[in-house]
Amino acid sequence: MVQSLNIKSEYVDAATWFRGIPTYGKVLVGDKGFEFYSDNNPNDYVQIPWDEVTVVVADVYFGGKYIPRFKICTKKNGSFIFAARHVKPTLRAIRKHVPADNMRKALTIWQKIKRNFKQK
Repeated sequence: MVQSLNIKSEYVDAATWFRGIPTYGKVLVGDKGFEFYSDNNPNDYVQIPWDEVTVVVADVYFGGKYIPRFKICTKKNGSFIFAARHVKPTLRAIRKHVPADNMRKALTIWQKIKRNFKQK
């Protein structure tokens, strides 16, 4: 069994980790970091300490009424994409540990198209 990174858990929710194929499990937001544990395989997990997190990017649609997924970018290990059953409370729990200027909305498709035309 894996030793948890956190001493105290603040929020737990069912979630999906997207890495080629989706992995279903639980997301745990705690005092020391963000953790994901798989339901099927106990050795399939991710532990991200708060000092490793650089940016949290959320896909926001319909003025914030629908947030399907979010991405956590780290200093050394790249980025991790997650979808939680209740994304807003998960992001609120993350916001307590990550500075507000590091929580961002993802670009919309129109912003991406506009950016590509400006570059040419």
